[in-house]
Amino acid sequence: MAIRHQSIASKAAKAAKAARVAKAKRIATEGKIAVEPTPLSKSFSDPRDVLVKPVVSEKSYALLDEGKYTFIVAPGSNKTQIKQAVESVFSVKVTGVNTINRQGKRKRTKSGFGKRADTKRAIVTLAEGDRIDIFGQAS
Repeated sequence: MAIRHQSIASKAAKAAKAARVAKAKRIATEGKIAVEPTPLSKSFSDPRDVLVKPVVSEKSYALLDEGKYTFIVAPGSNKTQIKQAVESVFSVKVTGVNTINRQGKRKRTKSGFGKRADTKRAIVTLAEGDRIDIFGQAS
């Protein structure tokens, strides 16, 4: 059984990511590496970088009975990275991953029109008997 997480990325993980990004930028500006490094958007050294947050909505709660969990994920991540991240963070077996790229809504304000950020969502199907307690559901 998975442990209940207050949030997917801890403060220490967020600080470690900021340090990795700063180091990568520093190395790029100093020109120490002759080979072109992998762009930051493609590299996920920590699996918690892939998972941004869980989706809390009526639709996502309705999928919990089927063993499906919904997460907002990094826009540059693919299904394999999402599967590996969920398996390593929550210690469960993932049987399937479906992804959705959602366009941000166009919103009107006093000063004109704006747009919410685009998001990528993943619906993760777990193996029979596995579950994630991040949503605080009862057994």
